[in-house]
Amino acid sequence: MYDVLDVATAAAREAGTMLLSRFQGMLAVESKADGSLVTDADRESERIIIEKIRATFPGHGIVGEESVSSRDDADYVWVIDPLDGTHNFIRGIADFGVSIGVRHNGTYCCGVIYMPVEDALYRAERGAGAFKDSRRIRVSSRVKLAACSVGCDSGLRKGATAKAAVIGALGTHAFNIRLLGSSVRMLTYVAEGKLDALIEFEDKVWDCAAGIAIVEEAGGKVSTFSGDPVPFATSDYVASNGIVHQELSRLLRENYNRG
Repeated sequence: MYDVLDVATAAAREAGTMLLSRFQGMLAVESKADGSLVTDADRESERIIIEKIRATFPGHGIVGEESVSSRDDADYVWVIDPLDGTHNFIRGIADFGVSIGVRHNGTYCCGVIYMPVEDALYRAERGAGAFKDSRRIRVSSRVKLAACSVGCDSGLRKGATAKAAVIGALGTHAFNIRLLGSSVRMLTYVAEGKLDALIEFEDKVWDCAAGIAIVEEAGGKVSTFSGDPVPFATSDYVASNGIVHQELSRLLRENYNRG
């Protein structure tokens, strides 16, 4: 497992260094079928990561946001978001990062998130804790939702009415709400206790793979709105310090009606 984590770390750093060199520079930007944007930097980052994985673990499966889905039934499957927060990246906002999660026989065994602008590396290995650089991190200890800062999905173009109902209800129960435009930014903030929880609607597996491993190893909890494990597919989910998880999940179930 140590080798897997080492390769994930090296790949995330190399890809992140490239992204930093392109940040606030000239980009080739395209629209994808779902209306989201992709840049040539996204694709270059994914290429860097995939080359490192295949050079060391040619038999492992890889699922990447931009181009790759191969052997997703393998014992080991790497789940890559080469640039989470692409829209922030395009607009010169520093909240973006590289996310690499690894599943072993259906369970996330490790995760690495690298935030290039602040040169911060988050990593976790199942059973070994979560770290920011060399410092162990833990989720917050707040016990009441009324005292909590909660991150929320900023993708409100689809299903806006249903999502707005959740945000409205949350606004009357939580201390405040933060929309930062990057799942990995908010998941790392949950893991280190800067946010107490995160709500995501229809997040892709590559957006949350590494973050699930990191939050859980930091002592938190991640589940679907109904309390089930997050599937290996697009899903709604809530990540929290674990203490407010039940209260927050109940609020979501009572106020979210996708229709």
